[in-house]
Amino acid sequence: MRKNHSNNHKGIPDDNKVSFAHKKSLGQNFLTSEVVPGWMCDAGKVTSDDIVLEIGPGIGILTKVLLERGARVIAVETDERAIVELRTSFPKELKSGQLEIHHNDIRETNLTQLGLEHQQFKIVANIPYFLSGFLFRLFLDNKIQPTSLTFLIQKELAFRIARDKKESLLSLSVKAFGRPTYIRAVGRGHFFPKPKVDSAILTINDINHDNFKNVDEQTFFDTIHLGLGNKRKQLLGNLSKKYERTDLINIFDKLEISQTIRGEDLALETWLQLSKDLEHLK
Repeated sequence: MRKNHSNNHKGIPDDNKVSFAHKKSLGQNFLTSEVVPGWMCDAGKVTSDDIVLEIGPGIGILTKVLLERGARVIAVETDERAIVELRTSFPKELKSGQLEIHHNDIRETNLTQLGLEHQQFKIVANIPYFLSGFLFRLFLDNKIQPTSLTFLIQKELAFRIARDKKESLLSLSVKAFGRPTYIRAVGRGHFFPKPKVDSAILTINDINHDNFKNVDEQTFFDTIHLGLGNKRKQLLGNLSKKYERTDLINIFDKLEISQTIRGEDLALETWLQLSKDLEHLK
């Protein structure tokens, strides 16, 4: 959900002065709180040494705080109306090169074309709820990875990724590439119009490809999809759809995995080792 926030600083319109209506198709809900962008920048540890990719800056409330922290901001915005607002609000930053605005859909944007290099930038963004899973995979499973990623997303989703004791396809997909941390909740009252659910700030640090130096990435993702395909079934039963049960039992015994365990109760490290052993069965 793209969420823009209001303040009284010169050049940034408040929620009653935004010159265009929100679009449901873009998941736009406008932030009316002055504190949330600061929370997000604190979570991302944004400094003057950083290059920050911002997705869907809207009218630039988060952009303003990122610039105030001294970061160089590369913004990708699909709504042309918002770009007009940004150009009006930040003429000096645009002229100096501290801010770049790219009119494009992030789903169709090549990171190299933005001048971004592997492990040389951070991401801080208010994102559309419906794009959360896609954007996690896009930026984490990429040859060009950020050093950290800070998203404002649906609270329940942030909890499932970073705090839930049960694993899911999304939580494992995120943890395979980095260390997620649930920062804090952001109530629906901070937005206009109010979304139906609360939000939360989630930060992912230590982003890398290290887990796939010795484990085939495709096998890992195939395995977690198969193993979590039917949550009501035990892991052994789910995997038996593809592998011989006797082979699976041998691997389970070797890895000290209970034959009655469900996939959601298996830690990432065990999933990785399991995937590595299953690769040898092909």
